[in-house]
Formats: sequence, structure tokens, C-alpha cells
Amino acid sequence: MATPSEQTLLLTGANSYVGSHIIQLALSKGYHVRGVVRSSRSIPGILAKFPSHASQLSFAEVPDITNPSLFAPAFDSPPRPITGVIHVASPFTLTVSSNKADLLDPAINGSLAILSATAQYGGPSVRRIIVTSSFASILDVNAGARPGYTYTEADWNPMTYDEATTAPGPAAYCASKALAEKAMWDWVAEHKPPFGLVVVNPPWVFGPHVGGIEDLNHLNESTHALYSLIGAKEVPPLDFAGFVDARTLAEAHISAFESKEEGVVGERFLVGGHFDWQSVADAVREELPELKERIPVGNPGVVQETYVVDGSKAERALGIKYIGLRESMRDSYKQLLEAEKKASAKSG
Repeated sequence: MATPSEQTLLLTGANSYVGSHIIQLALSKGYHVRGVVRSSRSIPGILAKFPSHASQLSFAEVPDITNPSLFAPAFDSPPRPITGVIHVASPFTLTVSSNKADLLDPAINGSLAILSATAQYGGPSVRRIIVTSSFASILDVNAGARPGYTYTEADWNPMTYDEATTAPGPAAYCASKALAEKAMWDWVAEHKPPFGLVVVNPPWVFGPHVGGIEDLNHLNESTHALYSLIGAKEVPPLDFAGFVDARTLAEAHISAFESKEEGVVGERFLVGGHFDWQSVADAVREELPELKERIPVGNPGVVQETYVVDGSKAERALGIKYIGLRESMRDSYKQLLEAEKKASAKSG
């Protein structure tokens, strides 16, 4: 088996929040990383986060990840053979005028494109593809809180393509994740490629950012949700009752690639545990006294009954260790406070 330094991991979404954590872990293990970005303008920012590992990083620009042919340069002349593909990127749009044209079809086509491109350009060295899907592929959005129910990898979001075309935005987005994942499993069953497929299904992703937070006005969705709790009048209602720290999620991706255990290839992994906003408020008020007066009190210790997110399969098969909610929130809000201080110093 080749050592990490003899291998290249191809990573889509290289400039993303989760992608940065995967790069950090992969580089620390000695891998070369070929980062796929939509625009070369994002490359300097990525390199700035890993100044001591520049020799292990290379990049390819793929402006449209739904077009398999555009991936050809990504597989061309890697520093070491590409043995794994980690597909984090997903098509996104800020405005959806048509669920079908703007959400569903791009999600499905983007997922199939990386499989087709790897089969066409990856060569015999690629042995495994790890795909970031979502707990949205598992969750039955219309079932609500479902107290007493336990979600596992055996569950699927039941919304059909036709139903999703007219569903409200959040429900259609969740359906798009499930439909895209199902399309990938169907593609693998039909084409029987030489590489294996593993899918990781995280809920909310929280935790610190690699290199810190640069701009409080341009936060990713989950960090923006955390920041919105500061100064809020009340604790938000339940949305997704599951979360994973970005550092744990990165570990899950790399372990899914490296694992020699039976029961990893051809499997999906729900990677996460329980989450609720009251527990966040309680943890932050206790862990960071400087935020105590800025975080709503709510009903300390009182948690709404809801479904259980069972991430134990990933613990067993991938050997990951979950970072708990308290530690994740402490590290997240510390960075937000640091970013506030930097912004204040600049404006002052």
C-alpha cells in the first residue's frame, strides 16, 4: 500500500468551510491535494491557510461541476497518482425560480458528473470516491420532530422528484440532496466502476474555521446561524436536531478513504449527533462569560423532545471520535469574538 506522500487526493469544494478542514487533515498526514475550485481567484486564499504545505497543494479550475468534461484538467499530471476523490462541492444558487432547473437537476447532474469524470479521466489508480451528501437525504422533512424516532443510514428522505418540483424551498433543497445521492448509487450499480463509493451524511456542520474568520459580513450558512444567536431576543426553535463538528467531519472523510475495514465501501454514514439551540445557549453562556449577557437565556436545561440522530455506525466503522456540542460551540464562538475584536480594531 502506498504511503500518503505517494498519493494525491482530488478534492472538490477546496475553498469551502468543510473542504479547508479536509485539506488541513490530509496535508498533516502527508498527502498531496489537488484542489478543485470554481474560480482561480480563490486559490491565493487557500494557499494562505497552508503556507508550510504549498508543495503538497495543486489546483484545477472547474467552473461548472455539472459538466464531466470540464474535470479533465483536474486529473491531468498530478504530483502523485490520484488514488482518492473527495467530492464536497455541490451546485448552489441564491435565487431559485424553478425547483427543477435551478435546484434538482443541478444537484443530480453535479453528483453524476464527478462519477463520470472519474471513470473517464481518473485511471486505474483511483480506488475510492468519498461524497459529502447530507442528513437531508435521510430526514423526512414532513414528519416533524418525531419524538422517540431514531434516524439511521437505513432512512431516506421519501420526497419524489415530482413532489420536489413544487415543494417549498427548504423541502425542495432537502429532496435535491436525497435525489442526487440516489442517482449516484444507481449509477454505480449500473456502471460497476473500478472504484468504490462511500457517502457521508452530516447534519448541521459547526466548529471553528481553518485560519479563523476573515469577515463577519460573509459567513457561511451554519456560522451565520451561530452568530445570529448573539443579541437574539429568544432561543430559536428547533430546525435540524443534529450536528457534527467540522473537524470530526474531516476525520470521517479521510477515514472513509483510508479504511481497510469491510463494510465501508458501498455504504452511507450518518455522521453526527444531537443538536438543539437551547443546549447551544446554555453551553455558550457557561463557557464564555463575556457572552453571557448577549446570549438569550431561554429555558436552561429544557430540551424539546425530538428524533434521535444515530451516528454510531460511523464511530464503529470509521473509528471517528465525535467532538461534543459544548467544545464545538466554545471553539466556534471564540472565533466569532476574535473576529468581532478585529473588526472593531479596524473600524476604530
